[in-house]
Amino acid sequence: MVAPLKVGLAGLGTVGASVVRLIERQRDVLSQRCGRPIEIVAVSARSRGKDRGLDMRKLRWVADPMTLATDPAIDTFVELMGGEGDPAHSSITAALKAGKSVVTANKALLARHGVALAALAEKHRVALNFEAAVCGGIPIIKTLREGLAGNAITRIYGILNGTCNYILSKMEQEKLSFDACLKEAQRLGYAEADPSFDIEGHDAAQKLSILASLAFGTRLDPKAIYVEGITSIDTADLEWADELGYRIKLLGVAVKTAKGIEQRVHPTMVRKDSPIAQVMGVTNAVTIDADGIPPITLVGPGAGGMATASSVVSDIADIARGLRAPPFGRPTARLTASRKAPMQRHEGGYYIRLLAKDKPGTAATIARRLAQQSISLESIVQRHLGPAGGSSEKRGPVPVILVTYATSEDAVRKALAAVKRDRVISGEPQLIRIEKN
Repeated sequence: MVAPLKVGLAGLGTVGASVVRLIERQRDVLSQRCGRPIEIVAVSARSRGKDRGLDMRKLRWVADPMTLATDPAIDTFVELMGGEGDPAHSSITAALKAGKSVVTANKALLARHGVALAALAEKHRVALNFEAAVCGGIPIIKTLREGLAGNAITRIYGILNGTCNYILSKMEQEKLSFDACLKEAQRLGYAEADPSFDIEGHDAAQKLSILASLAFGTRLDPKAIYVEGITSIDTADLEWADELGYRIKLLGVAVKTAKGIEQRVHPTMVRKDSPIAQVMGVTNAVTIDADGIPPITLVGPGAGGMATASSVVSDIADIARGLRAPPFGRPTARLTASRKAPMQRHEGGYYIRLLAKDKPGTAATIARRLAQQSISLESIVQRHLGPAGGSSEKRGPVPVILVTYATSEDAVRKALAAVKRDRVISGEPQLIRIEKN
């Protein structure tokens, strides 16, 4: 009989405990599929006495994750502690140097140290698997690294943060403010007490850096990503998007251009009939554009104990089968530096919402400034909110909605700056990019 794969697991939170349960529940099936049993033989966590609903008597306790990572009795080290620094980083490094394969769900650590850790795994001829690091239960890593190994990828984009998707979905469906929806997300446990990492786009950016590396063979560089969150989105924008045939999603987008790999995270308008526009709530989705095949969209749970555990166990199963691929799809020596494509050169359509002063010449001034930057309009909508008649002062500013044909970010920014200097609008213009589907 083939000897079992012996696993040491560090981190017994929601995901870690779910991994233990899933392996126990699927013990016979995993043994049949992998050709050998999988056994968790030792664990490490911050608190030994915490009730996790597990029979801890079957598991050897190791107080220090570094000790567990180099334990001669384990073959594979599973890191589910989180955080880009120690003890996660030092433990994974120690495990790889000791010749042990590693499974992690730690996107923050990979975004910062992924290339160095991948090189270490290659040097010691062991696996570094991280399916659970991006989009929880969606098998996006294997799809990019293995399923599409023979296809040239031109663009990958998706809903990478369930918290933001939940907030935008609830704002649209229930006509509630951003603040009200954020509080509800916090009450339900979808958002942290300090939600800034999610709502300002940084969580999605870390995930996008991993996907871009796999898709385009670039070194991970979160600093190469343009990041913009969802705090500026108003219910008015969602209503206008609906009227114009769009939905607003926070997307992470990586696209190959003649100027480099454009990587960006920002609120985006997508056609309502596109697959990604149908994804509501805390669900994640990723669309891949590649040569030779129509676009592929993968949809599923982006977080949650059992969903994430499913990806972790899938990675462990690959190791039990003896499968080992370069962590980022090709040897680290062949990963290229990510040349940041400036957002000023981004080209696409734009939604612009202005509060125009209701006085003669305003529309002509806005049109002139757009024309000076060679910006063509697909549609323009102007709507009076106040009562008909009366002076313009009583009516106040008038919402003007512009949808442009493809143009450059630089041209749009210059046109709007000129319109502001002309003092024909109130407040700041709202600008949302439109993504082709």
